[in-house]
Amino acid sequence: MTSLPHSVLFCCDHNATRSPMAEGMMKKFYGREVYVQSVGVKADLDTDGFAISVCAEIGVNLERHQARSFHELREMGDDLSGFDLIVALSPASYHQVLDLTRFYHIEVEHWMIMDPTGLGEGREERLHYYRQARDQIRDHIIGRFGPPHRN
Repeated sequence: MTSLPHSVLFCCDHNATRSPMAEGMMKKFYGREVYVQSVGVKADLDTDGFAISVCAEIGVNLERHQARSFHELREMGDDLSGFDLIVALSPASYHQVLDLTRFYHIEVEHWMIMDPTGLGEGREERLHYYRQARDQIRDHIIGRFGPPHRN
């Protein structure tokens, strides 16, 4: 566990499941102490309904999340060089981040988080896998940044 960075960027493949969950939990746990955003290698999907459901169970609202890519993040005025820490939640996003930050001095971490999309048969089994991914992300966040400052 270390002190909180000033800014964190979470990324995954589509910015529809894992990285929005991480962004939402980070904001809920640490409030305005940390500037938090999330992106995907691509932003071609809407926020996953199962991700919205399992995050709502812990008081994290993802309903207004808009998926965005690395390119769209830059167009919105956020440059990768402005982040203290970038956390990749998928292998594809990790490789993308390493490529995009090769000339920057930015801390990059790769957290191996299960991709729950497409796993399970039926609603309850799918929710089970999404809860597992949510809990993996939560455990990594708390392990890295300490107990939540807010519930």
